[in-house]
Amino acid sequence: MSVITKTDASAKGILIVEDNSLLSLVYEMQIQKLGHHILANVTSGEMAIDAVKDLNPDLVIMDIYLDGDIDGIEAMEKIREFSRVPVIYISCNSDAYHSQRVRKTNYIDFLIKPVNNRKILHTLRRALN
Repeated sequence: MSVITKTDASAKGILIVEDNSLLSLVYEMQIQKLGHHILANVTSGEMAIDAVKDLNPDLVIMDIYLDGDIDGIEAMEKIREFSRVPVIYISCNSDAYHSQRVRKTNYIDFLIKPVNNRKILHTLRRALN
C-alpha cells in the first residue's frame, strides 16, 4: 500500500481500491487533475477495510472484483459498520445480482468499465463537492 498525506486543506483524500495497475493510474491522474490527493492505492478488499480505518478518506473509488478473499461490495459492507465514507464503484459487471448488492452500501455512483475520462471527472466532481 502506497500512502500519500494531504498537504492542501481544500484537497480531498481519496482511496483507490483497484487491482488493475493501469486503471488505478488512470484514476489517480484524474483525481490529481482535480487537485485532490491519493491517500492510498490498494488491491484487495481486506486492504481497503484497513486503509479506511487508518486513513479516514474523503472518498473511496472501489472496483468490485479484487485480489483477496472478499470483493469490493463485501469490503464496503464491512466498512459501513464503522464509516459513512462516500464510495464510487467502477466495475465491468452491471448484472442484477451486483446492482442489487451495491444498493445496500449507499453509494454515490456505479460506473461501468470501460469508463471514459469525462465521465470519471464528472462523477468525481459531483462526489467531492
